[in-house]
Amino acid sequence: MSEPEARLFVIAAPSGAGKTTLVKALTTRHPQLRFSISYTTRAKRRNEAHGVDYLFVDEEAFESLRERGELLESATVFDNLYATSRQQVEQHLSAGHPVILEIDWQGAAQVRQSMPECVTIFILPPSLAELERRLRDRRTDSEEVIERRLQDARGDISHWQEFDYVVINDDLDQALADLESVLAGHGSAQATSNEALRTAVQQILP
Repeated sequence: MSEPEARLFVIAAPSGAGKTTLVKALTTRHPQLRFSISYTTRAKRRNEAHGVDYLFVDEEAFESLRERGELLESATVFDNLYATSRQQVEQHLSAGHPVILEIDWQGAAQVRQSMPECVTIFILPPSLAELERRLRDRRTDSEEVIERRLQDARGDISHWQEFDYVVINDDLDQALADLESVLAGHGSAQATSNEALRTAVQQILP
């Protein structure tokens, strides 16, 4: 594909749709892409590193960042706070690098208000049954947490029409190719206004 422009790409998805896997594959294949590392107040998992997966901070430090206007967006997800560093995004764009934000639909709405020139992309699973299977295969959450994630996913999915593009992650390679098309400016097949896409999405909705 042609290389992405130096623009801000906002990628959101319900938990378990494969967003993180796709973003990591994108940044591996296109090293000029910059991944904006989010702040979070949640506890670090054993396979995560500070400054690589997230910027782990306590609630006091988080609120201080918000008060100083250093957050491009912020959201509460599963009782934890998440946010994007405004300075980090602006520095990457100024240096000529396209930037990817991996956030939820609430954060995406805030970014659209702050930076309306951004490109927003929503990742969907091929079905809710497949989403549930993926969440269970992680083997990292309790039954109660899985049920809550599934309930929240139904709410998240209802916001798909607020995004510029939708990528259905049924086959990872195809979903990655679809994402690359969007980033290269050739994503008409993934545009939310595309009737064929809208029909496909209606098959997924609960």
